[in-house]
Amino acid sequence: MSKLIAPELIADKVRIVEAPHAPTIVDRTFELPKALYGGTVACYLGFLAVTAMAFGNPGLIIPMVIFAGIIIVGFAVPGIWTRLKPETKKAHALDLDHFASRGIMTHTGPLKARDAATQVLVLPVLVLLWGLAVVTIAATI
Repeated sequence: MSKLIAPELIADKVRIVEAPHAPTIVDRTFELPKALYGGTVACYLGFLAVTAMAFGNPGLIIPMVIFAGIIIVGFAVPGIWTRLKPETKKAHALDLDHFASRGIMTHTGPLKARDAATQVLVLPVLVLLWGLAVVTIAATI
């Protein structure tokens, strides 16, 4: 529930201080290697390719191109976002060797590379397998 507080009461209690001048450290890469993002994009585009080849119809060309464009832009924009300012240190994604040996640090603690890759790729791989299953069912019916 809200309550109106008189400005005079606030003025008696308030203490205005200057903002701290600590540099802002921004890391937008999440330390994941580019290969994981590439694998994700490949799975989604693979799903589109499998369904486009199986259900090939000239009327589906434009929607498939639009879907592919949305997928590409959906991953390109965050890629551009990782390079934006402000950054006080050079933030970059880990290469595969460092990722495999160190893993990554998450909000809940360290995570092994295998576990991080599984979390990132489980949905795209399932989508690709679902597309293959649908195409297989459609071909056998």
